[in-house]
Amino acid sequence: MYEIVFKQILNPITKMLVIHAPDVAKVCKPGQFVMIRVNETGERIPLTIADFDREKGDVRIVFQEVGKTTKLLGSLESGEFVADFVGPLGKPSPTDKKYGTVVAIGGGCGSAIVYPVARAFKEAGNYLITINGARSMDLLLYSDQMREISDESYVTTDDGSCGVHGFVTTVLSELIANKRQIDLVFAVGPVPMMKFVSKTTEASKIPTLVSLNSIMVDGTGMCGACRVNVGGQMKFACVDGPEFDGHQVDFNELMGRLNAYRNFELESEKLWDSEHGGESQ
Repeated sequence: MYEIVFKQILNPITKMLVIHAPDVAKVCKPGQFVMIRVNETGERIPLTIADFDREKGDVRIVFQEVGKTTKLLGSLESGEFVADFVGPLGKPSPTDKKYGTVVAIGGGCGSAIVYPVARAFKEAGNYLITINGARSMDLLLYSDQMREISDESYVTTDDGSCGVHGFVTTVLSELIANKRQIDLVFAVGPVPMMKFVSKTTEASKIPTLVSLNSIMVDGTGMCGACRVNVGGQMKFACVDGPEFDGHQVDFNELMGRLNAYRNFELESEKLWDSEHGGESQ
């Protein structure tokens, strides 16, 4: 059992939990993830590590309540426990290299995941440009934290309520059009966002990494549920990733796999809502 030592509601659909997991905290690195099971009868879900404190032995996770399991997780309070917290899993981000200029892009909840990776890129001596995107101002995450570590920082909202009116690719396209030197793009967010970030950089042949949070069961490469098509080859997101060359990912196939069980997920969520008054705590 792993104790929740802190909880914070970040926006109407996103929550942050700090889990006391010393064995994970002492060895995890930016870009890796954990497999969580809320209780003994629950399913396993992968969540990317948003930050960690090695001295305290704590690991931070940030997630959106998009279905039964995440709503169940979001209903827990400080002092309560999750049954399983397994990790770190996956390959860490390649942040120990000085590329030159790195553009780190976070969309929605992905901004929380990008933050420790972007910070590590900066600490490695790279010039850091960050782009934070969300549908609206109230859904923006980590904009202040990203600004503090960045050489340049941009915010975009779909509705224009904050920053640039548009998408993260609006700013990225402008940087490219202005002939800015960009040596690496790192993007985390909704699959369509990562797809179009990759398309935006492909013509200029700018190396682009994306973090894929596909459906997983065990997180160790045994089940094959997280397979993704990368450069015409089948890869497992859990052990070969979760980060891949965005120009090589078959995003259409990935989206199809992510939606394969959507009807069952909706049915489970509907049952949860009916049993809990239609609201998560």
